[in-house]
Amino acid sequence: MDGPTPSRRRLLAGAIAGGVGAVAGCLGTTDDDPGDGDGATLRLSLSRVDGSLRERYVRDSDDPAERWDEAALDAALAGDSYTIRHREPFYAGPEKPAYVAHKGTYYRLGSLVVDEVAETYPVLRLYETDGAVESAVAADEEGDLPLVDRRAVKIAHFAARARGNVGGYAVGLVERGGYAYRDESDRADSELLDDDGPDHVTYRETTYRVDIERERFHDAVYRPTAQPVAESPERMETVLRARLVGPRIESDELSEAAGRIIDRAAADEYTETHPYSEAYVELLRALDARPYLDGNIRKDAGVGEHDKEMIRHGEAYYERYLRLSGSGDG
Repeated sequence: MDGPTPSRRRLLAGAIAGGVGAVAGCLGTTDDDPGDGDGATLRLSLSRVDGSLRERYVRDSDDPAERWDEAALDAALAGDSYTIRHREPFYAGPEKPAYVAHKGTYYRLGSLVVDEVAETYPVLRLYETDGAVESAVAADEEGDLPLVDRRAVKIAHFAARARGNVGGYAVGLVERGGYAYRDESDRADSELLDDDGPDHVTYRETTYRVDIERERFHDAVYRPTAQPVAESPERMETVLRARLVGPRIESDELSEAAGRIIDRAAADEYTETHPYSEAYVELLRALDARPYLDGNIRKDAGVGEHDKEMIRHGEAYYERYLRLSGSGDG
């Protein structure tokens, strides 16, 4: 894709350097100040997406993403039979598609569930101790345990720390309130899983009691897929744009006042309280954010307090964020 033309954001940055940025509060987008409404406050910000969508979402087959299963990639591109248990081979999803370029063709990567396997794995859980412990093995990065156990303690620590506290932990790493030793080689290297393994460990200046339980898991079996979608960089960009990009906004289709709101949102953030100014209403319609125009916003389907979407303004892509606060009762 050709390089983006100079954006309104760059023009605004120059204006701010010259003193226009001294304007405080609500930007003067119309002859009439939007004023202070009594409803919900809606904040709009635009974050520029550098480069093309291809650069962001497409990897070369010789340089796959670190988390991808490379054997699955090779098998999918060659049409060979291959399966992987428990996790998707390319971590692809609606919000984060996976594409690869291979010998001039662009492929969309995915997977199909083709089976289920039941397996028993040891699960490590940690519990804080009530009193002093005579001996505990250090489990920090410089500790005495094998690498696999230090990683297991780190993950199980997230769950132990969250028990009884407000907050959460890394779902996807933590399983069943601890760490599951799924890999056979990890189980072989572990000292915590030994019958005479440590009963207590110390991590981040906290001593924990070690609890090991063997539990039954049911793992999905995935077959990787690679579907050709484009034969040229331009077509690949079009495919990504069609899938990922929402509203397209051209400056000459907006009023001058609405254009100034875009400038402000791209440089920093723009805020108004309902009822909104005519210029803000115009821009929200152009952004296809019509539910936010209703004073009783929180009762409209599909409207949340944080709303994110990719848009195109001129030749550039932006992540559009809408943040809602206040009563929203109009």
